[in-house]
Amino acid sequence: MAAFSFLEIMFVLGTAATVTGVAVPETLVTLDDMRTAAAARHVSARLQRTRMEAVARNGSTALRFTALSDHYDFTTYIDGNDNGVLSRDIQSGVDRVVQPADRLGDHFAGVDFGTTPDLPAVDASSTAPGTDPIRLGSSDMVTFTATGTATPGSLYIRGRRGTQYVVRVYGETGKTRILKFNPGSGQWMPASDL
Repeated sequence: MAAFSFLEIMFVLGTAATVTGVAVPETLVTLDDMRTAAAARHVSARLQRTRMEAVARNGSTALRFTALSDHYDFTTYIDGNDNGVLSRDIQSGVDRVVQPADRLGDHFAGVDFGTTPDLPAVDASSTAPGTDPIRLGSSDMVTFTATGTATPGSLYIRGRRGTQYVVRVYGETGKTRILKFNPGSGQWMPASDL
């Protein structure tokens, strides 16, 4: 039976600690990226479900985003009087809830709608998001029509470690696209290209 010297044991422990010290932060960044990407897919799927609800019911539906003190909720509503989904009709109960409020943090720890400082615009024709992660024009709702069209806009999703994704909604088709910001290049890349 071979014996190990104190120096050999210390060398092995030091090497293990160094490898662990390098691997753990990278693992945490990877996990944050995976969570944030999954949250972006969750939002995209919820938008597409809302779109299909509008087509199936032959009436407008909307996904409404509400800023609370520490997070955003999003809720699906259906038009109750054929004039589109409106905030005043939601408040009066005419436009009613189809799917209850959801919150990204309930499914994906440390992930919510948000932007990192100095985040550039997702394309040349839009403005930088600043501190507003819900970029849907004058309201914080994506409305889908019975023909499948939608309110165009961008929903910015940020992870705990600054990972940044955006879900784009295209007005003419009502379809969505997920992009990820690459801080190294300063560019937005389609999530499917990563």
